[in-house]
Amino acid sequence: MKSELHVPSDLKFLTIVENWLLGCLEVHLKDSVDWSRQSSRLRLVLVEAYSNVVRHAHKDQPLLPVLLRLELKDRDIALEVWDCGEGYDLSNYFPPSPTDRQEGGYGWLIINSLMDKVEYQLQVNGGNCLKLEVSLSEVKQPVSETASAI
Repeated sequence: MKSELHVPSDLKFLTIVENWLLGCLEVHLKDSVDWSRQSSRLRLVLVEAYSNVVRHAHKDQPLLPVLLRLELKDRDIALEVWDCGEGYDLSNYFPPSPTDRQEGGYGWLIINSLMDKVEYQLQVNGGNCLKLEVSLSEVKQPVSETASAI
């Protein structure tokens, strides 16, 4: 399954972005994985990625487009988030320390901890691409098996 969404760079569209991703995946995955857990994980990753584009890459330029691409093969999810900004040099990123009382900078850390593979490419075909991949390998247990395990 493949899907694509073109959306303005404005946080007012965040609900549309979330509903697009989760709606596409729910149709194919709801009965085969712990959907509540996985949907929360994927929602958080997408919110971080999209809001970073809006706030940093596009710096409050709501007319710039954001392109989201989704591909699902079995339980393998690939998500691409494309922006038109200047890009970010990852060598300048230093994860926040728990002892620092830093308010920002956690998005990249969160995304990397929740996904299997994270790749950021600067200036590909006129845009920047954040590629996110995760394999939802766990299989949802039927209720009867879960109850007997308790």
